[in-house]
Amino acid sequence: MRGAPFGPPIAHIAVIGAGAWGTALAQICAVAGRRVTLWAYEKEVAAAINAVHENLLFLPGAALSPTIVAVNDLAALGEADAYFAVSPAQHARASLRAFAPYAVPGRPLVMCAKGIEQGGLSLMTDVAAEEAPNQTLAVLSGPGFARDVVRGLPTAVTLAAKDPGVGQALVAAIGLPTFRPYLTDDLIGAEIGGAVKNVIAIACGIVEGRGLGDSARAALITRGFAEMVRLGLSLGARQETLNGLCGLGDLVLTCSSRTSRNMALGFALGEGRTAAEALAGRLSVAEGAASAPAVVALAQRRGVEMPICAAVAEVLAGRASVDAAITALLSRPFRAEGR
Repeated sequence: MRGAPFGPPIAHIAVIGAGAWGTALAQICAVAGRRVTLWAYEKEVAAAINAVHENLLFLPGAALSPTIVAVNDLAALGEADAYFAVSPAQHARASLRAFAPYAVPGRPLVMCAKGIEQGGLSLMTDVAAEEAPNQTLAVLSGPGFARDVVRGLPTAVTLAAKDPGVGQALVAAIGLPTFRPYLTDDLIGAEIGGAVKNVIAIACGIVEGRGLGDSARAALITRGFAEMVRLGLSLGARQETLNGLCGLGDLVLTCSSRTSRNMALGFALGEGRTAAEALAGRLSVAEGAASAPAVVALAQRRGVEMPICAAVAEVLAGRASVDAAITALLSRPFRAEGR
């Protein structure tokens, strides 16, 4: 991607949302030499980050740069040169609506949540376009666990921006030898990959919790990727985007470790707990639980078949047992590869 430079360099970055991923991104920005303001919904989280340079609630044990300034007031973010929105997908609309009056028009708004909004079945960029219409939109997605990223372990991600100058400015602002953003202009592809992989990760967790073996998990990853591609292409995403970090890469990571909140949720379901029991007491959000019914509804609207995602949604809603869902998937007609 080439294009005209986007204004002056990005020196000040605001991160909206101080969960594990938002905190890790704030650390990346600080290590990259940016001034960072991190908004936390919880006052005690902001206070701890400022006092002891640690997010004691969502990312305990990770030492944060003392240059990160945490706030509880969205107005304090407005003058930043770029905004990274990291609130959970189902809360993105409310947080952007509250923040939009303080944002400087034209400045980049990077959507970092991975999910599809229930109700309107909107992608995160659709939500942003409605709630913060004066901003220049981008998407950050791809395979990265917050604990790896905050420790400076090597990570590669996708950064999607329609304006190549904006994309290059963002890469220059946050790119590090150990945090490597790869540019694309395919926002839809970046978003669909992140949303669908969370649902497939729940399915893979169920397989592991049920003790069905690595072969079954590999089959789910492969067939789940086919579902991701079918939905993405129906919405205008490009195959090469879904083949990359924000699609296949993120799917492999999230489906391979119980560090993934979504896979951990699925594991609990596979062990026999109900969705309510598995979700009870969790501080961090398993985005796939909320996105599953939205993904299935969007697929139905587009005429796309997604049997694995549909099975996960049925189990989460309590309309099917884990065993019944597995039996239904294994009883489907044999078909040609690639369909």
